[in-house]
Amino acid sequence: ATPQPRRHSRDATAATPAATMRVFLLTHAATAFLATRRTTRTTSTLRPSTIQYPEHPLPPLLSLGAPRFRPPNGTYVTAGGVGVARTVRAVAKDDVDDRIEALVDALDERRGVLLASSYEFPGRYARWTVGFKDPPVLLSGRGRDFALSALNARGRVMLQMFEGALRGDAAVDALDATPHASGGYARLAGVVAPPTGVILKEEERSKQPSLMSVVRRVVQTLYHPDDPQLGLYGALGYDLMFQFEPVNPTLERRGEQRDVALYIPDEILVVDTKEDTAWTIAYDFNWCVAGDPEVLDTRSLPRDGATRPHAVGAPALDRDVPAGGYAALTERSKEEFACGNLFEVVLSQQWSVPAEARPSAVFRTLRRRNPSPYGFLMNLRGEDAEDAPAWAKGYGKGEYLVGASPEMFVRVERVDGSMRVETCPISGTIQRGENALEDAVQVRTLLASKKDESELTMCTDVDRNDKSRICEPGSVAVIGRRQIEMYSKLIHTVDHVEGYLRKGFDALDAFLCHTWAVTVTGAPKPWAARFIEKHERSARAWYGGAVGHVAFDGSLNTGLTLRTIHFADGVASVRAGATLLYDSDPVAEEAETELKASAMLQALAVSASGDGDGVETEAAESVDAFDAAAAGVGKRVLLVDHEDSFVHTLANYLRQTGADVRVSRFGDAARLAISDEGPWDLVVLSPGPGCPSDFDLSGTLDACAAAKAPVFGVCLGL
Repeated sequence: ATPQPRRHSRDATAATPAATMRVFLLTHAATAFLATRRTTRTTSTLRPSTIQYPEHPLPPLLSLGAPRFRPPNGTYVTAGGVGVARTVRAVAKDDVDDRIEALVDALDERRGVLLASSYEFPGRYARWTVGFKDPPVLLSGRGRDFALSALNARGRVMLQMFEGALRGDAAVDALDATPHASGGYARLAGVVAPPTGVILKEEERSKQPSLMSVVRRVVQTLYHPDDPQLGLYGALGYDLMFQFEPVNPTLERRGEQRDVALYIPDEILVVDTKEDTAWTIAYDFNWCVAGDPEVLDTRSLPRDGATRPHAVGAPALDRDVPAGGYAALTERSKEEFACGNLFEVVLSQQWSVPAEARPSAVFRTLRRRNPSPYGFLMNLRGEDAEDAPAWAKGYGKGEYLVGASPEMFVRVERVDGSMRVETCPISGTIQRGENALEDAVQVRTLLASKKDESELTMCTDVDRNDKSRICEPGSVAVIGRRQIEMYSKLIHTVDHVEGYLRKGFDALDAFLCHTWAVTVTGAPKPWAARFIEKHERSARAWYGGAVGHVAFDGSLNTGLTLRTIHFADGVASVRAGATLLYDSDPVAEEAETELKASAMLQALAVSASGDGDGVETEAAESVDAFDAAAAGVGKRVLLVDHEDSFVHTLANYLRQTGADVRVSRFGDAARLAISDEGPWDLVVLSPGPGCPSDFDLSGTLDACAAAKAPVFGVCLGL
């Protein structure tokens, strides 16, 4: 039978976390690791765990990106033979905000990641926060080179549990282990095997050796289906696409640029906003190297890390494309559309300013001004060791990513025993109005735009094609079409697409097959990527890639790296693009990129002007000295009601100015109020049905004239 698309949602009626999560039972206590394992090799059979599924589990729920459940304390053994002890502690509700803000501040100087969803959409996004500092291990890579770097004493021990698995992986061509003077390894540096050159089955393109092969081996070593939180967190760069599609990079890349920067944390703060609960998870690891009786253990080692303060530098250019240059590139792209080489292409440009504001302040500003499903603050500082490769050391003044991305890239989670993969391509953009009524006009304009409709149709068609490469036949479906998502400055149209992976494919296959989304490249993808490489003025680095979490339970949650500020060597850079089609207006497309970038550039300016605390100063908030909220303070206003349906709404508007407002019905009540209860600074006449004579309006005006009260009439008629 043809598989049918499944429908699931988070339970909106449950009152406790236990009623909305998959419940795991701790079947027996364990106070020590399983020290009898003697291998770090990945095995095909999962060893027993002290944590088991209940006999009759609750119905599975889609997480919408949020933490799926609060796990119990316990121990388990991973597929690679590593013993894991998990200690979970509740965070008091009164302490949650303080814990989050302390982590935000720490990431100015300490390595780590904070992921925060502050945007909800039914069936798509929930609100949550996950973060950590001082991770023990960093997995980074550039081109076909990679390194697993120890960031503290725990990491130097942990690297030994990956060595055997990597040496036995056919995708790894070479591996060098650098010992540390204090014991263990400082670094495992390797090279990914060269591509075979011939791919017999396009469905298996994602299996060819790449940096993601190293990611897959790490996941397989620590794989266990009962722990969705432990995993790799960080960023994956645009250039990963060149390991999936045959595209030769021609733009100059900085020596410090990396294609992968992913941390393995060992202590995580988790906040489920919907369930109003939070907890921390601390992990310890224990294993034996093959042939060695010694048990390696992290339990006695400190959870710490080196610090380096945020610094300020100067950009070489404030804009990589001069004003008007993007419009010219749009005209050039039309030549490719005309001859059929491209259907659409997404070209971008970049702005750079000195990074005067701290990353933490910018994150807080974006969180407040630009709520999004993929908010993030990452301190991605490379290795401190002088003998590390240039790309592994990274930028001398540090590297951060701060963003508020509106777009899911790929999300994969297990549902009913199958791996569900979903994406939400965004295409079609218009500026927000000044109020809800203007927003409604803009929404109608956007939905009526044939250009925006065709853009999104193309993006979704290519997205469906990406899924069809690896998903069950008949399972790929559009479950949301041209849905409206509103952000601080922009309104987008969004599609929602799902599919279910075929046996033999995993979350990393799904990730690679979508690199990168049409919404940041174009169609056909390889030709669009070549056009981008030839005509953009600087390398994209992280832009157009992804940020998020590759979990060791086989799931994955990533957002596109959009609406992002890249801090590198003290310079803050913002990149934005637009989807170009045959009928694009070059001037309008350039204006769209400037509008998209404006939110990030304003966040930088506001954060700097607020002395780095992310609080907007009065000058940044408004250049207009008029304060509408105080204009009526000390004033008395009488509102005369002519049996209008909205008179109290009008009174509410007037009270918002600070005025003392009273409502009186027309006729005797109004005339007595005018004559006996004045003086009035203003008498406002409401709208109403019928004619003025029906309400003796002349008598009201005579009373106002006698009392010398100013009169203002409101009319809602034609």
